[in-house]
Amino acid sequence: MSDITLDRTTFVGSPPPPVAQRARSVVPGFGLTLGLTLLWLSLVVLIPLAALFLKTAELSPDRIFAILTAPRTLNALKISFGLSLAAASINLVLGGIIVWVLVRYDFPGRRVLDALIDIPFALPTAVAGIALTTLYAENGWIGALLAPLGVKVAFTPLGILIALIFIGLPFVVRTVQPVLEDLDHDLEEAAATLGAGRWTTVRRVIAPAVLPAFLTGFALAFARAVGEYGSVIFIAGNLPNVSEIAPLLIVIRLEEFRYADATAIAATMLVASFLLLFVVNGLQRWSRSRTGRLA
Repeated sequence: MSDITLDRTTFVGSPPPPVAQRARSVVPGFGLTLGLTLLWLSLVVLIPLAALFLKTAELSPDRIFAILTAPRTLNALKISFGLSLAAASINLVLGGIIVWVLVRYDFPGRRVLDALIDIPFALPTAVAGIALTTLYAENGWIGALLAPLGVKVAFTPLGILIALIFIGLPFVVRTVQPVLEDLDHDLEEAAATLGAGRWTTVRRVIAPAVLPAFLTGFALAFARAVGEYGSVIFIAGNLPNVSEIAPLLIVIRLEEFRYADATAIAATMLVASFLLLFVVNGLQRWSRSRTGRLA
């Protein structure tokens, strides 16, 4: 009994055991990485954007309204946003067909075709613009075939549309492809067992699963097309009020030293980009809530 009492006294009177320390990581800690992240983000993104808004804030509302409602500005914005919307819509259809072929069918050259989808990502935009202009000019390989039919592509709004389709297609394909690949085939087999036809299976089983990814790819393609410059500038023709895009008009205003006009147009494009970014993030959250994964 005394031994037990002695042991308890000794345990109670002894200092508490040292608290286990967390093992130090070999990589920098949270504080350092967060500081570097905020510093880099501020220098590259936040400060330039803030400077643009501050420069625009120096203009009066009447001056901003006059700049944005000028016929040349309205036509440039209409061309940029209108053709971007049309290109994204076309890519939504063509991208869906391409994704279906790549995922559901096995044929010779499938991997080559799959790799070709990423060419607009790797190809410099200026090179893409020159290549498209060479192909679709009246003396080009494709343009020469269309000229006898009275169809002129290069140096027209149609050429802008072709360029925007080219640079936006990978966004739809690469967004929808992993979702379609992960779709459980057992659901389709169960629908067929219950008597559903092919179109009913597509409409009731496949479409609801891939719809968030399609919408996300559409928004990404549209956002990419709105700000496109390099691949469009060579094939557009750049005629004021006809085939002049908004990014080109900003560059022209800067070359004319009309900085107020350039900042007002740029701020409008920036606000539109922010809205598109919010839409994309909202679609991605919706996709996670429906499918449990990021579109």
